[in-house]
Amino acid sequence: MDKNKVLKAIADETRMNILKLLLKHNYCVRALADELNLTEATISQHLKVLREAGLLVGEKRGYFMHYVVERSVLHELAKEITALAEIEYEACQPEKRGDCPAEEKPECSKKGKCSDEVREFCHGKGHGKGE
Repeated sequence: MDKNKVLKAIADETRMNILKLLLKHNYCVRALADELNLTEATISQHLKVLREAGLLVGEKRGYFMHYVVERSVLHELAKEITALAEIEYEACQPEKRGDCPAEEKPECSKKGKCSDEVREFCHGKGHGKGE
């Protein structure tokens, strides 16, 4: 699973609506277009993105292609998001980190006393003086 492709695919509201419909029932392009009040060409473009992300597979039924959601991809993404949410926050403690780039480690805990190097290391870029 290409996590970035999947996230980009479901970030679009129309594609998310298509997924929701397809999770409940198999649809062809024409039925999806009718349900969402969009053209078949528009639906086809959205389905292409969802297929390329690995979220859909097509099943040929007579003259029509019906689409089915690859639920395993959604489950895998859900596991990764859950694992991400479970990462525990650790407060900056430069005195305990061996890779802290500053000599003034005790001063880091004093508001406004961090060097630029310590500030960037502990607080990230964009947290310069006065920010």
